Amino acid sequence: MKTLNRKWGELALFLLLFMSLPSVAEGEDAKSIQLATNAEIEGEITQYLISEKLDGVRGFWDGEQLYTRSGLRIVTPDWFTHHFPTYPLDGELWMGRGTFEQVSGLVRRKTPLESEWKKVTFMVFDFPDSKLPFGQRYQFYVKALADISPYLSVIEQIQVANVEQLDAKLALVVKGGGEGLMLHKQNAFYVAGRNRNLIKLKPFYDAEATVIAHLPGKGQFSGLLGALLVETPEGLRFKIGTGFSLEERRQPPKLGDIITYKYLGLTQKGTPRFASFLRVRASQ
Repeated sequence: MKTLNRKWGELALFLLLFMSLPSVAEGEDAKSIQLATNAEIEGEITQYLISEKLDGVRGFWDGEQLYTRSGLRIVTPDWFTHHFPTYPLDGELWMGRGTFEQVSGLVRRKTPLESEWKKVTFMVFDFPDSKLPFGQRYQFYVKALADISPYLSVIEQIQVANVEQLDAKLALVVKGGGEGLMLHKQNAFYVAGRNRNLIKLKPFYDAEATVIAHLPGKGQFSGLLGALLVETPEGLRFKIGTGFSLEERRQPPKLGDIITYKYLGLTQKGTPRFASFLRVRASQ
């Protein structure tokens, strides 16, 4: 157990930097919402409230309609938002761990699929109009929004006493199929744009790149995709040959698609180490 804790401790110390995954180019967000940024923990860990990072689709409720992060209206059944409050909420449309593709597909539909929307919950993690610091606004709204709708819930926030407890929480979430944790400084106010007081913690880094070529497979993958040649926004090119399902090798991401990949740090040459395909970025 000491070895395991030490490994997770190293992750907590060295992986508290993260790569944000914007759905539009920097500065193009149609809604003035708060975004996480590259940051390290500042001060004591007890200054933060911690929640699970949900792998859903970011949603912004303006008091009347739901929108994606890039400002596109999300068409839902009328009953889904019927009891939502008349003030803004920031959150994540979620169907459970490991259901990103289902939620993403549902959000992109112009005609809502009512049977599927019954499985979705708008998981609220912040309250843009509140003038309270995060710790206080969380305590207020977790009570104010309790039981007002079966399709709305405030994400649970917890505190930990030290880095070891943070490591243990991260390990538990990841073991259960979760993506990671979000750390929100308790005394922080809601600020539109990048915010150093909101940190994403995952046991790997992730980033985006554009597909520029398909490389043929060999051996068991003969006749299928072997690897993608991709290019980062900075112009760095490298290959990604793992993380694909058999179906994705048969029908790989198209040239020009932007994909999300995960990696474990950088090599001495500056290329992602052990880069692995995660998914094609949803166009929202």
